[in-house]
Amino acid sequence: MNYFRLPFLSKLTLAIISIIGIGYIVKLGQSILAPFFLAFLLAMIFLPIANFLEKKLKFPRSLSTLFSLAVLLVVLTGLLFFFGSQLSSFSKDIPQLTVQATNVFHDLQRWVSKTFNVKIDEQFTYLDEGLKKLLSSTGVILGFTLSIFSSGLAFLAFFIIFFIFILNYRRILNNFIVNVFNEKHKTSVQEVVSEVRIMTKRYIIGLCLQIIIVSILTTILLTILGVKYAILLGVLTGLLNVIPYIGIFISLLISCFIAFATGTVSSCVYVAIGYVLVHAIDGNIVLPFVVGSKVKINALFSFIGILIGEHLWGISGMFLCIPAIAIFKIIFERVDGLKPWGKLLGEEEKPNKKKKTYKISKNITLKEMD
Repeated sequence: MNYFRLPFLSKLTLAIISIIGIGYIVKLGQSILAPFFLAFLLAMIFLPIANFLEKKLKFPRSLSTLFSLAVLLVVLTGLLFFFGSQLSSFSKDIPQLTVQATNVFHDLQRWVSKTFNVKIDEQFTYLDEGLKKLLSSTGVILGFTLSIFSSGLAFLAFFIIFFIFILNYRRILNNFIVNVFNEKHKTSVQEVVSEVRIMTKRYIIGLCLQIIIVSILTTILLTILGVKYAILLGVLTGLLNVIPYIGIFISLLISCFIAFATGTVSSCVYVAIGYVLVHAIDGNIVLPFVVGSKVKINALFSFIGILIGEHLWGISGMFLCIPAIAIFKIIFERVDGLKPWGKLLGEEEKPNKKKKTYKISKNITLKEMD
């Protein structure tokens, strides 16, 4: 059979049109696709629990799904209670933070006045005008706040529903993906689906372990330095660390501000140095040994992915874009025609690079993952 081969420019044009079309659909379906993808990621984490309940304890599928949902809701409730209690105690120090911020603001005003020859009275005039504009748009701000709250509740509701359906109907979804291809490709498609499922599950679990390890390291660091709300800042750093480079920088700014407002300038400097060390440990030890190098995304496409994710889905897109790119990388590297794209998303391979190993004790040895 003769196949019609398109020229390169035609293929490139079709690829660009396809990417634009998919991007438009993803943007249009944000309210459904974002909670669906998050539910899929968490379902991968709870899949071993559901399989254990069904195979070892002979639970029916619906009961294992409900048990997994109950565990998930307990974890989410615990996180909400933790952040609520921490933020409640944090609010008591807001007056002190306000005084410190006011002092810094006055110092900044004097610096602006000396540097740019702008009088302080004129600066206050600019601020008053900005404040009036802000107050005049109070209705808009209130409506925006209500829309965020309502959309958050809708996101949570869709997320729970999708989580239940994905776990309960995972076999049907798997069979659909396999059967949608021709009979002669079923074996290879089944292998690809199995590998992608295993690698995705390993990646998501590794990502959760990375969050826990970075949170513990940061909490210990801030506790040693005597920074207030060390646990809150540590957990926040671990969560923001999911966003490469930008996340650790944002958490660094927040921690330095808290250290400066509740302590001294020197403690702020020590926090910055400590965060650099934590980031170095995360990048050179935690990431290769816990997450693995096969799903590591290079800095260029991590940054591009964050920008695209924020543009398409806002803050949730910034968190979900890296797992999405990692899953695409896994799929691309297992499909012959897409292997170059998978290599493009990953780090540069070193042909004779040996895997790192660290011997903790006689029976415990850490080995770099694939």
